[in-house]
Amino acid sequence: MDHQLERNKEIIRRFNYEFIQGGDRKVAEELIHPQFINRTVPAGAKGGDKQGTLDFIEIMRQAFPDITVEILMQVAEGDLVTTHKAFHGTHLGNWMGIAPTGRTISFRVIDILRIQDGQAIEHWSVRDNMALYQQITQNNG
Repeated sequence: MDHQLERNKEIIRRFNYEFIQGGDRKVAEELIHPQFINRTVPAGAKGGDKQGTLDFIEIMRQAFPDITVEILMQVAEGDLVTTHKAFHGTHLGNWMGIAPTGRTISFRVIDILRIQDGQAIEHWSVRDNMALYQQITQNNG
């Protein structure tokens, strides 16, 4: 087993569990490269850098304060780590203009991150935004 590949996967696990789930901003500062680029953000939109990513996660944590991350699968090759994961939580804060509903949510994400010098420097993502939207806007009737 390649030790560098395992180290790269551990960087991403720590980011998910300690920062996204645990809220430890110091871990995010440690694990995200200063020149970080989020390639999923549309061209010209805000949030494609390190600060934008930190801000987005903070907004998500405010909307779903009990958020947990379930890593379903991880694959590493070269300097890339792909993670298939699920987020679970309760909608207790505003999310993209939708007032808190108190509903439990679960949605899946596939992230690809490039690691450089022990830090995430580049990111691509596919999120099941429709599943999340349906869960927090569904009619209870």
